[in-house]
Amino acid sequence: MATGERIDPYRNFNFLVEIDGITQAGVSDCTGIGASTDPIEYREGGHEMTPRKLPGQTKYNNIVLKWGLTDSRELYDWYRDVTKGKIERRSGSIILVDLEGNEKVRWNFFEAWPTKWTGSDFSAKGTDVAIETLELAVEKVERV
Repeated sequence: MATGERIDPYRNFNFLVEIDGITQAGVSDCTGIGASTDPIEYREGGHEMTPRKLPGQTKYNNIVLKWGLTDSRELYDWYRDVTKGKIERRSGSIILVDLEGNEKVRWNFFEAWPTKWTGSDFSAKGTDVAIETLELAVEKVERV
């Protein structure tokens, strides 16, 4: 019995985030990449008692980024501009790399703007890294 070459899945800890004009390093978590398409029920005339389901509007999830607090203010300032009515949409990519650092999978997102920023929690009893969070509303995501 012949066997094929074993192909292991990629690890989820080797990734990069690129955003137009922002050079924030050290993103520790990136969640929310995805989309859903709403079904639209349509009942045709005739003898069928169950409706047909047609594809409706596609919605893209918000992407959430988390990073260790540093002196860099680029992501926070992008959100702060939103609070002042200045919406600057940016596109970017989440890039999965293998253990050797080679790009394997890329998700491009388009027309993103920050919809929520969360500062770090602090505790004098801990030694955890201070983490900031930014949630991005995106209009489209494509895996390339």
